[in-house]
Amino acid sequence: MLTIFGKTSSINVRKVLWTCAELGLPFDQEDWGSGFRATDTPEFLALNPNALVPVIKDGEFVLWESNSIIRYLAGRYGRDGQDGSESLYPLDPFQRARCDQWIDWQASELNRAWSYAFMALVRQSPAHRDTRQIDQSAAAWAQRMDIVNRQLMQTGAFIAGESFSLADIPIALSINRWLDTPLRHDDLPAVAAYMERLAAREGYRRYCRNGTP
Repeated sequence: MLTIFGKTSSINVRKVLWTCAELGLPFDQEDWGSGFRATDTPEFLALNPNALVPVIKDGEFVLWESNSIIRYLAGRYGRDGQDGSESLYPLDPFQRARCDQWIDWQASELNRAWSYAFMALVRQSPAHRDTRQIDQSAAAWAQRMDIVNRQLMQTGAFIAGESFSLADIPIALSINRWLDTPLRHDDLPAVAAYMERLAAREGYRRYCRNGTP
């Protein structure tokens, strides 16, 4: 049985939960993190020396880092079509690279843009009170959301192409965070249509548009 260590309110834990929903993969979940069991204990540090969620344990195999986890789960448990075209994480190297591109961009560019504004406006962090940095973060976030909108206009469907893929999970979770953060939102029709398109998916309804930014 797969065990997921981490609280559902964490955006990175929800990447893993949504991936499991797409794969029809059963799991046990243990709540770790702020408000639950502390991650700086020897017990948890033995799983992840960074003291961060999520972590998974699949049999005796332990893995941390959310994007590595979702790639592992899709690679091990995904049900691929003969040519990989129906896979959550495509077998074709060109399609897989396109998928990886957006997964990595979400972690490196999109996350970095929204971090300060989110911590200030949603988490109400005392360490994030500089109005200039809030404005800069919000502007950088809006610029990257425009990149997402233009990509979705180009594909007319999902972030990496015509089919839903693993890349849509982190991207949609970040869009949800943007929509639920109290700041000015530009009109991005392709993004709005994308989120409506995703609403047909059970994993999206349970772990993305669930009232948790």
